[in-house]
Amino acid sequence: MSRLITVSNRLPLTVSVDGDRVAIKPSAGGLATGLRRVIQGDDSLWIGWTGDPSGAAVHLQGLHAQLAALKAKAISLTPKEIEIFYEQISNAVLWPLCHDRIDQLPLRVDGWETYEAVNQRYADAVIEAWRPGDDIWVHDYQLLRVPRLVRERIPEARIGFFLHVPFPNPEIFFTLPVRRWLVDGMLGADLIGFHTRRYRGHFTAAMRRLFGIEMDQATATIRYNERRVSLGIFPMGVDAAEFAARASDRAVSVRTLELKQPGVRLLVGIDRLDYSKGIQRRLLALERLLTVHPEWRERVRLIQVAVPSRGRVGAYRRFRTEVESLVGRINGEFATPSWSPIHYLFRSVPMTTLVALYRAADVMLVTPVRDGMNLVAKEFVACRADEDGVLILSEFAGAADELTDAFIVNPYDVDGVAEMIHDALSLPGAERRSRMRQLRDRVFGHDIHVWVSDFLAALDAAVP
Repeated sequence: MSRLITVSNRLPLTVSVDGDRVAIKPSAGGLATGLRRVIQGDDSLWIGWTGDPSGAAVHLQGLHAQLAALKAKAISLTPKEIEIFYEQISNAVLWPLCHDRIDQLPLRVDGWETYEAVNQRYADAVIEAWRPGDDIWVHDYQLLRVPRLVRERIPEARIGFFLHVPFPNPEIFFTLPVRRWLVDGMLGADLIGFHTRRYRGHFTAAMRRLFGIEMDQATATIRYNERRVSLGIFPMGVDAAEFAARASDRAVSVRTLELKQPGVRLLVGIDRLDYSKGIQRRLLALERLLTVHPEWRERVRLIQVAVPSRGRVGAYRRFRTEVESLVGRINGEFATPSWSPIHYLFRSVPMTTLVALYRAADVMLVTPVRDGMNLVAKEFVACRADEDGVLILSEFAGAADELTDAFIVNPYDVDGVAEMIHDALSLPGAERRSRMRQLRDRVFGHDIHVWVSDFLAALDAAVP
Protein backbone atom coordinates (compact mmCIF):
# COMPACT_ATOMS: atom_id res chain seq x y z
CA MET A 1 0.00 0.00 0.00
CA SER A 2 1.40 3.40 -0.97
CA ARG A 3 2.07 5.92 1.80
CA LEU A 4 2.68 9.64 2.02
CA ILE A 5 6.04 10.63 3.50
CA THR A 6 5.85 14.30 4.48
CA VAL A 7 9.12 16.15 5.08
CA SER A 8 9.22 19.57 6.71
CA ASN A 9 11.73 21.49 8.79
CA ARG A 10 9.59 21.10 11.93
CA LEU A 11 7.29 18.29 12.97
CA PRO A 12 3.68 19.39 13.58
CA LEU A 13 4.24 18.62 17.26
CA THR A 14 5.19 20.44 20.43
CA VAL A 15 7.83 18.61 22.47
CA SER A 16 8.33 19.59 26.11
CA VAL A 17 11.10 18.17 28.32
CA ASP A 18 10.98 17.89 32.11
CA GLY A 19 14.15 16.22 33.41
CA ASP A 20 14.28 12.84 31.74
CA ARG A 21 10.62 12.91 30.75
CA VAL A 22 9.27 14.13 27.46
CA ALA A 23 5.71 15.06 26.53
CA ILE A 24 4.41 15.43 22.99
CA LYS A 25 1.22 16.99 21.73
CA PRO A 26 0.06 17.93 18.22
CA SER A 27 0.49 21.60 17.34
CA ALA A 28 -1.81 23.78 15.28
CA GLY A 29 -0.93 24.76 11.76
CA GLY A 30 -2.35 24.84 8.26
CA LEU A 31 -0.14 22.10 6.87
CA ALA A 32 -0.74 19.74 9.81
CA THR A 33 -4.49 20.36 9.61
CA GLY A 34 -4.63 19.74 5.90
CA LEU A 35 -2.68 16.49 6.01
CA ARG A 36 -4.49 15.09 9.04
CA ARG A 37 -7.11 13.40 6.88
CA VAL A 38 -4.44 11.94 4.62
CA ILE A 39 -2.28 10.41 7.34
CA GLN A 40 -5.04 9.13 9.60
CA GLY A 41 -5.90 5.50 9.10
CA ASP A 42 -2.72 4.39 7.35
CA ASP A 43 0.99 4.10 8.13
CA SER A 44 2.15 7.31 6.50
CA LEU A 45 5.07 9.17 8.06
CA TRP A 46 6.04 12.76 8.90
CA ILE A 47 9.77 13.57 9.14
CA GLY A 48 11.09 16.73 10.79
CA TRP A 49 12.93 18.40 13.66
CA THR A 50 11.30 18.45 17.10
CA GLY A 51 12.13 22.12 17.66
CA ASP A 52 14.17 21.25 20.75
CA PRO A 53 17.02 23.82 20.81
CA SER A 54 19.26 21.69 23.03
CA GLY A 55 19.15 18.61 20.83
CA ALA A 56 18.71 16.52 23.98
CA ALA A 57 15.12 15.42 23.46
CA VAL A 58 15.95 12.89 20.72
CA HIS A 59 18.06 10.94 23.22
CA LEU A 60 15.37 10.68 25.89
CA GLN A 61 13.83 7.29 26.52
CA GLY A 62 10.39 6.90 25.10
CA LEU A 63 10.50 9.81 22.64
CA HIS A 64 10.81 7.73 19.49
CA ALA A 65 8.08 5.34 20.58
CA GLN A 66 5.74 8.28 21.21
CA LEU A 67 6.64 9.77 17.84
CA ALA A 68 6.10 6.46 16.08
CA ALA A 69 2.60 6.29 17.57
CA LEU A 70 1.96 9.71 16.03
CA LYS A 71 3.43 8.57 12.68
CA ALA A 72 6.40 10.89 13.05
CA LYS A 73 10.18 10.57 12.93
CA ALA A 74 12.54 13.08 14.54
CA ILE A 75 15.59 14.62 12.91
CA SER A 76 18.34 15.40 15.41
CA LEU A 77 19.98 18.84 15.16
CA THR A 78 22.83 19.98 17.38
CA PRO A 79 22.81 23.52 18.81
CA LYS A 80 25.57 24.43 16.32
CA GLU A 81 23.54 23.09 13.39
CA ILE A 82 20.49 25.01 14.58
CA GLU A 83 22.60 28.16 14.71
CA ILE A 84 24.00 27.73 11.19
CA PHE A 85 21.35 25.80 9.22
CA TYR A 86 18.25 27.29 10.81
CA GLU A 87 19.23 30.78 11.98
CA GLN A 88 22.25 31.77 9.86
CA ILE A 89 21.21 30.32 6.48
CA SER A 90 17.46 29.64 6.49
CA ASN A 91 16.29 32.64 8.53
CA ALA A 92 19.03 35.20 7.90
CA VAL A 93 19.70 34.52 4.19
CA LEU A 94 16.96 32.55 2.43
CA TRP A 95 14.01 34.17 4.22
CA PRO A 96 14.98 37.81 3.49
CA LEU A 97 15.99 36.89 -0.05
CA CYS A 98 12.60 35.32 -0.77
CA HIS A 99 10.87 38.39 0.66
CA ASP A 100 12.80 40.95 -1.41
CA ARG A 101 14.88 42.18 1.53
CA ILE A 102 18.45 41.93 0.29
CA ASP A 103 19.20 44.85 2.61
CA GLN A 104 18.88 42.33 5.46
CA LEU A 105 21.49 39.95 4.04
CA PRO A 106 24.75 39.61 5.99
CA LEU A 107 27.87 40.99 4.33
CA ARG A 108 29.39 37.53 4.23
CA VAL A 109 27.55 34.22 4.16
CA ASP A 110 29.16 31.08 5.55
CA GLY A 111 27.56 27.76 6.34
CA TRP A 112 26.25 26.32 3.09
CA GLU A 113 28.10 23.07 3.81
CA THR A 114 26.07 22.77 7.04
CA TYR A 115 22.86 23.50 5.11
CA GLU A 116 23.78 20.64 2.76
CA ALA A 117 24.69 18.29 5.63
CA VAL A 118 21.39 18.91 7.41
CA ASN A 119 19.41 18.50 4.18
CA GLN A 120 21.29 15.23 3.68
CA ARG A 121 20.16 14.06 7.11
CA TYR A 122 16.52 14.71 6.18
CA ALA A 123 17.08 12.92 2.87
CA ASP A 124 18.66 9.96 4.64
CA ALA A 125 15.61 9.64 6.88
CA VAL A 126 13.36 9.62 3.80
CA ILE A 127 15.53 7.04 2.05
CA GLU A 128 15.50 4.79 5.11
CA ALA A 129 11.69 4.97 5.38
CA TRP A 130 10.78 4.82 1.67
CA ARG A 131 9.04 1.83 0.13
CA PRO A 132 8.15 1.35 -3.56
CA GLY A 133 4.96 3.21 -4.36
CA ASP A 134 5.32 5.82 -1.61
CA ASP A 135 4.76 9.51 -2.36
CA ILE A 136 7.31 11.94 -0.88
CA TRP A 137 6.23 15.54 -0.22
CA VAL A 138 9.01 17.97 0.79
CA HIS A 139 8.18 21.43 2.11
CA ASP A 140 9.77 24.84 1.92
CA TYR A 141 12.97 26.83 1.74
CA GLN A 142 14.82 25.11 4.58
CA LEU A 143 14.91 21.88 2.54
CA LEU A 144 15.63 23.03 -1.01
CA ARG A 145 18.30 20.38 -1.52
CA VAL A 146 16.31 17.38 -0.25
CA PRO A 147 14.56 16.46 -3.54
CA ARG A 148 17.90 16.14 -5.37
CA LEU A 149 19.55 14.24 -2.52
CA VAL A 150 16.71 11.73 -2.41
CA ARG A 151 16.61 11.44 -6.22
CA GLU A 152 20.28 10.52 -6.35
CA ARG A 153 19.67 7.50 -4.12
CA ILE A 154 16.14 6.55 -5.28
CA PRO A 155 15.85 7.50 -8.98
CA GLU A 156 12.37 5.98 -9.27
CA ALA A 157 10.85 7.80 -6.27
CA ARG A 158 7.84 10.07 -6.78
CA ILE A 159 8.76 13.37 -5.14
CA GLY A 160 6.78 16.57 -4.72
CA PHE A 161 8.14 19.87 -3.43
CA PHE A 162 6.09 22.88 -2.32
CA LEU A 163 7.55 26.34 -1.74
CA HIS A 164 5.50 28.15 0.90
CA VAL A 165 7.38 31.45 0.48
CA PRO A 166 7.65 33.51 -2.71
CA PHE A 167 10.24 32.50 -5.24
CA PRO A 168 12.06 35.82 -5.60
CA ASN A 169 12.52 37.93 -8.68
CA PRO A 170 15.58 36.53 -10.52
CA GLU A 171 17.45 39.82 -10.15
CA ILE A 172 17.25 39.33 -6.38
CA PHE A 173 17.71 35.56 -6.41
CA PHE A 174 20.86 35.89 -8.51
CA THR A 175 22.61 37.75 -5.69
CA LEU A 176 23.15 34.27 -4.19
CA PRO A 177 26.39 32.64 -5.36
CA VAL A 178 24.79 29.20 -4.75
CA ARG A 179 21.71 29.93 -6.86
CA ARG A 180 22.30 27.14 -9.39
CA TRP A 181 22.94 24.57 -6.67
CA LEU A 182 19.71 25.47 -4.84
CA VAL A 183 17.55 25.30 -7.97
CA ASP A 184 19.15 21.99 -8.91
CA GLY A 185 18.04 20.73 -5.50
CA MET A 186 14.43 21.67 -6.19
CA LEU A 187 14.58 20.05 -9.63
CA GLY A 188 15.04 16.64 -8.07
CA ALA A 189 11.24 16.69 -7.61
CA ASP A 190 8.66 15.44 -10.11
CA LEU A 191 6.31 18.29 -9.16
CA ILE A 192 7.22 21.73 -7.81
CA GLY A 193 4.32 23.74 -6.41
CA PHE A 194 3.94 27.50 -5.92
CA HIS A 195 1.15 29.63 -4.44
CA THR A 196 0.79 31.95 -7.42
CA ARG A 197 1.46 32.30 -11.13
CA ARG A 198 3.87 35.16 -10.37
CA TYR A 199 6.12 32.99 -8.20
CA ARG A 200 6.19 30.28 -10.84
CA GLY A 201 7.06 32.94 -13.41
CA HIS A 202 10.01 34.05 -11.30
CA PHE A 203 11.16 30.44 -11.09
CA THR A 204 10.89 29.84 -14.85
CA ALA A 205 12.77 33.07 -15.51
CA ALA A 206 15.56 31.82 -13.23
CA MET A 207 15.52 28.48 -15.08
CA ARG A 208 15.89 30.29 -18.36
CA ARG A 209 18.93 32.24 -17.19
CA LEU A 210 20.58 29.38 -15.31
CA PHE A 211 20.04 26.48 -17.70
CA GLY A 212 18.59 27.92 -20.90
CA ILE A 213 15.39 25.92 -20.31
CA GLU A 214 11.88 27.08 -21.23
CA MET A 215 8.68 25.79 -19.68
CA ASP A 216 6.25 24.07 -22.04
CA GLN A 217 3.21 26.33 -21.67
CA ALA A 218 0.76 23.62 -22.75
CA THR A 219 1.84 21.10 -20.11
CA ALA A 220 3.49 23.41 -17.51
CA THR A 221 6.56 21.14 -17.53
CA ILE A 222 10.27 21.48 -18.16
CA ARG A 223 12.89 18.94 -19.24
CA TYR A 224 15.94 18.71 -17.00
CA ASN A 225 18.55 15.94 -16.82
CA GLU A 226 16.43 13.75 -19.11
CA ARG A 227 13.49 14.02 -16.72
CA ARG A 228 10.24 15.94 -16.92
CA VAL A 229 9.38 18.22 -13.99
CA SER A 230 5.87 19.65 -13.58
CA LEU A 231 5.45 23.21 -12.26
CA GLY A 232 2.06 23.75 -10.61
CA ILE A 233 0.11 26.56 -8.97
CA PHE A 234 -1.60 25.56 -5.73
CA PRO A 235 -2.81 28.47 -3.56
CA MET A 236 -2.94 27.21 0.01
CA GLY A 237 -6.15 27.54 2.03
CA VAL A 238 -7.22 27.26 5.65
CA ASP A 239 -9.54 24.87 7.46
CA ALA A 240 -12.46 27.21 6.92
CA ALA A 241 -15.06 24.92 8.50
CA GLU A 242 -12.95 24.56 11.64
CA PHE A 243 -12.54 28.34 12.01
CA ALA A 244 -16.25 28.86 11.41
CA ALA A 245 -17.05 26.34 14.13
CA ARG A 246 -14.67 28.04 16.56
CA ALA A 247 -16.19 31.42 15.75
CA SER A 248 -19.64 30.18 16.82
CA ASP A 249 -18.38 29.07 20.24
CA ARG A 250 -20.03 30.82 23.18
CA ALA A 251 -16.69 31.77 24.78
CA VAL A 252 -15.67 33.46 21.54
CA SER A 253 -18.97 35.37 21.43
CA VAL A 254 -18.43 36.63 24.97
CA ARG A 255 -14.86 37.68 24.21
CA THR A 256 -16.00 39.40 21.01
CA LEU A 257 -18.43 41.59 22.95
CA GLU A 258 -15.67 42.46 25.41
CA LEU A 259 -13.47 43.72 22.58
CA LYS A 260 -16.16 46.00 21.22
CA GLN A 261 -16.30 49.55 22.60
CA PRO A 262 -19.36 51.75 22.05
CA GLY A 263 -18.73 54.38 19.42
CA VAL A 264 -15.20 53.10 18.61
CA ARG A 265 -14.44 51.20 15.39
CA LEU A 266 -11.89 48.43 15.61
CA LEU A 267 -8.93 47.83 13.31
CA VAL A 268 -7.04 44.57 13.79
CA GLY A 269 -3.58 43.41 12.70
CA ILE A 270 -2.26 39.95 13.57
CA ASP A 271 1.25 39.06 12.44
CA ARG A 272 4.47 37.42 13.42
CA LEU A 273 6.88 40.21 14.33
CA ASP A 274 8.67 40.02 11.00
CA TYR A 275 9.97 42.77 8.72
CA SER A 276 8.09 41.20 5.79
CA LYS A 277 4.69 41.91 7.39
CA GLY A 278 4.61 45.66 6.78
CA ILE A 279 3.82 46.53 10.39
CA GLN A 280 5.75 49.81 10.42
CA ARG A 281 4.07 51.18 7.32
CA ARG A 282 0.69 50.05 8.68
CA LEU A 283 1.32 52.09 11.84
CA LEU A 284 2.36 55.07 9.76
CA ALA A 285 -0.86 54.73 7.74
CA LEU A 286 -2.87 54.90 10.96
CA GLU A 287 -0.92 57.99 11.97
CA ARG A 288 -1.68 59.52 8.58
CA LEU A 289 -5.38 58.65 8.91
CA LEU A 290 -5.61 60.44 12.27
CA THR A 291 -3.77 63.45 10.81
CA VAL A 292 -5.73 63.82 7.56
CA HIS A 293 -9.08 62.65 8.97
CA PRO A 294 -9.13 63.96 12.55
CA GLU A 295 -12.81 62.99 12.81
CA TRP A 296 -11.59 59.44 13.51
CA ARG A 297 -9.67 60.46 16.63
CA GLU A 298 -11.19 58.72 19.66
CA ARG A 299 -13.50 56.87 17.23
CA VAL A 300 -11.10 54.20 15.96
CA ARG A 301 -8.39 52.07 17.53
CA LEU A 302 -5.96 49.44 16.30
CA ILE A 303 -5.24 46.20 18.15
CA GLN A 304 -1.90 44.99 16.79
CA VAL A 305 -0.85 41.50 17.83
CA ALA A 306 2.85 40.92 17.16
CA VAL A 307 3.76 37.30 17.79
CA PRO A 308 7.43 36.93 18.85
CA SER A 309 9.58 35.40 16.14
CA ARG A 310 13.26 34.51 15.65
CA GLY A 311 14.43 36.57 18.59
CA ARG A 312 17.98 35.22 18.28
CA VAL A 313 18.38 36.81 14.83
CA GLY A 314 19.76 40.34 15.08
CA ALA A 315 17.52 41.79 12.36
CA TYR A 316 14.45 40.70 14.30
CA ARG A 317 15.63 42.23 17.56
CA ARG A 318 16.26 45.52 15.78
CA PHE A 319 12.88 45.35 14.10
CA ARG A 320 11.09 44.87 17.41
CA THR A 321 12.78 47.97 18.80
CA GLU A 322 11.74 50.02 15.75
CA VAL A 323 8.10 48.87 15.90
CA GLU A 324 7.74 49.49 19.62
CA SER A 325 9.33 52.92 19.30
CA LEU A 326 6.83 53.80 16.56
CA VAL A 327 3.89 52.57 18.66
CA GLY A 328 5.06 54.74 21.53
CA ARG A 329 5.49 57.82 19.35
CA ILE A 330 2.04 57.55 17.74
CA ASN A 331 0.29 56.88 21.04
CA GLY A 332 2.18 59.76 22.59
CA GLU A 333 1.07 62.08 19.81
CA PHE A 334 -2.64 61.21 19.68
CA ALA A 335 -3.68 59.49 22.95
CA THR A 336 -6.07 61.12 25.40
CA PRO A 337 -6.68 60.20 29.05
CA SER A 338 -9.46 57.82 27.96
CA TRP A 339 -8.25 56.56 24.57
CA SER A 340 -5.12 55.32 22.80
CA PRO A 341 -5.05 54.69 19.04
CA ILE A 342 -2.86 51.56 19.27
CA HIS A 343 -3.17 48.62 21.64
CA TYR A 344 0.03 46.65 21.02
CA LEU A 345 0.50 43.05 22.16
CA PHE A 346 3.96 41.48 21.83
CA ARG A 347 2.88 37.89 22.41
CA SER A 348 0.80 35.15 20.94
CA VAL A 349 -2.85 35.08 22.00
CA PRO A 350 -5.10 32.11 22.86
CA MET A 351 -7.24 30.74 20.03
CA THR A 352 -10.40 32.07 21.68
CA THR A 353 -8.98 35.60 21.66
CA LEU A 354 -7.64 35.24 18.12
CA VAL A 355 -11.01 34.21 16.71
CA ALA A 356 -12.78 36.87 18.78
CA LEU A 357 -10.48 39.51 17.26
CA TYR A 358 -11.44 38.26 13.78
CA ARG A 359 -15.12 38.50 14.69
CA ALA A 360 -14.84 41.91 16.36
CA ALA A 361 -12.79 43.63 13.64
CA ASP A 362 -14.51 46.31 11.60
CA VAL A 363 -11.43 46.34 9.38
CA MET A 364 -8.78 43.62 9.15
CA LEU A 365 -5.37 44.97 8.09
CA VAL A 366 -3.23 42.41 6.24
CA THR A 367 -0.55 44.56 4.63
CA PRO A 368 2.72 42.64 4.23
CA VAL A 369 5.36 44.06 1.91
CA ARG A 370 5.82 40.49 0.64
CA ASP A 371 4.13 37.26 1.70
CA GLY A 372 3.91 33.83 0.12
CA MET A 373 0.20 33.52 0.82
CA ASN A 374 -0.88 34.95 4.21
CA LEU A 375 -3.44 32.70 5.83
CA VAL A 376 -4.53 35.34 8.38
CA ALA A 377 -6.60 36.99 5.64
CA LYS A 378 -8.42 33.71 4.96
CA GLU A 379 -8.89 32.90 8.65
CA PHE A 380 -10.55 36.30 9.14
CA VAL A 381 -12.97 35.65 6.29
CA ALA A 382 -13.77 32.14 7.54
CA CYS A 383 -14.76 33.55 10.94
CA ARG A 384 -17.22 36.13 9.58
CA ALA A 385 -20.51 34.25 9.41
CA ASP A 386 -22.16 37.65 9.98
CA GLU A 387 -20.89 38.64 6.50
CA ASP A 388 -19.55 41.87 7.96
CA GLY A 389 -16.11 43.40 8.29
CA VAL A 390 -13.76 44.66 5.61
CA LEU A 391 -10.46 43.08 4.57
CA ILE A 392 -7.65 45.42 3.52
CA LEU A 393 -5.08 43.25 1.76
CA SER A 394 -1.64 43.95 0.34
CA GLU A 395 -1.21 43.34 -3.37
CA PHE A 396 2.11 41.70 -2.46
CA ALA A 397 0.47 38.87 -0.50
CA GLY A 398 -0.20 35.72 -2.46
CA ALA A 399 -3.79 35.78 -1.18
CA ALA A 400 -4.48 38.94 -3.21
CA ASP A 401 -4.64 36.83 -6.38
CA GLU A 402 -7.71 35.04 -4.98
CA LEU A 403 -9.37 37.47 -2.56
CA THR A 404 -10.15 40.11 -5.14
CA ASP A 405 -13.18 41.42 -3.22
CA ALA A 406 -10.88 42.71 -0.50
CA PHE A 407 -9.65 46.30 -0.62
CA ILE A 408 -6.31 45.71 -2.36
CA VAL A 409 -3.55 48.18 -1.42
CA ASN A 410 0.09 48.91 -2.08
CA PRO A 411 1.61 48.73 1.43
CA TYR A 412 4.46 51.03 0.40
CA ASP A 413 1.91 53.80 -0.29
CA VAL A 414 1.28 54.98 3.27
CA ASP A 415 -1.07 57.77 2.19
CA GLY A 416 -3.01 55.38 -0.03
CA VAL A 417 -3.42 52.85 2.79
CA ALA A 418 -4.62 55.61 5.11
CA GLU A 419 -7.28 56.62 2.60
CA MET A 420 -8.29 52.99 2.11
CA ILE A 421 -8.78 52.60 5.86
CA HIS A 422 -11.00 55.69 5.79
CA ASP A 423 -13.01 54.25 2.88
CA ALA A 424 -13.33 50.86 4.59
CA LEU A 425 -14.58 52.46 7.80
CA SER A 426 -17.10 54.45 5.76
CA LEU A 427 -18.30 51.57 3.57
CA PRO A 428 -22.10 51.02 3.58
CA GLY A 429 -23.31 47.78 5.15
CA ALA A 430 -24.77 46.39 1.92
CA GLU A 431 -21.42 46.61 0.14
CA ARG A 432 -19.58 45.14 3.13
CA ARG A 433 -21.89 42.13 3.06
CA SER A 434 -21.64 41.71 -0.70
CA ARG A 435 -17.85 41.73 -0.62
CA MET A 436 -17.68 39.36 2.34
CA ARG A 437 -20.04 36.86 0.70
CA GLN A 438 -17.74 36.68 -2.32
CA LEU A 439 -14.68 36.29 -0.11
CA ARG A 440 -16.32 33.50 1.88
CA ASP A 441 -17.29 31.63 -1.28
CA ARG A 442 -13.62 31.55 -2.27
CA VAL A 443 -12.23 30.67 1.16
CA PHE A 444 -14.70 27.84 1.77
CA GLY A 445 -14.51 26.55 -1.81
CA HIS A 446 -10.69 26.35 -1.83
CA ASP A 447 -9.80 25.32 1.69
CA ILE A 448 -6.75 23.48 3.03
CA HIS A 449 -8.23 20.09 2.20
CA VAL A 450 -8.74 21.03 -1.45
CA TRP A 451 -5.14 22.27 -1.55
CA VAL A 452 -3.78 18.96 -0.25
CA SER A 453 -6.00 16.94 -2.58
CA ASP A 454 -5.09 19.00 -5.64
CA PHE A 455 -1.34 18.76 -4.98
CA LEU A 456 -1.32 15.04 -4.33
CA ALA A 457 -3.46 14.38 -7.40
CA ALA A 458 -1.05 16.40 -9.52
CA LEU A 459 1.89 14.53 -8.00
CA ASP A 460 0.33 11.18 -8.86
CA ALA A 461 -0.27 12.42 -12.41
CA ALA A 462 3.25 13.81 -12.89
CA VAL A 463 5.15 11.96 -15.62
CA PRO A 464 8.95 11.77 -15.14
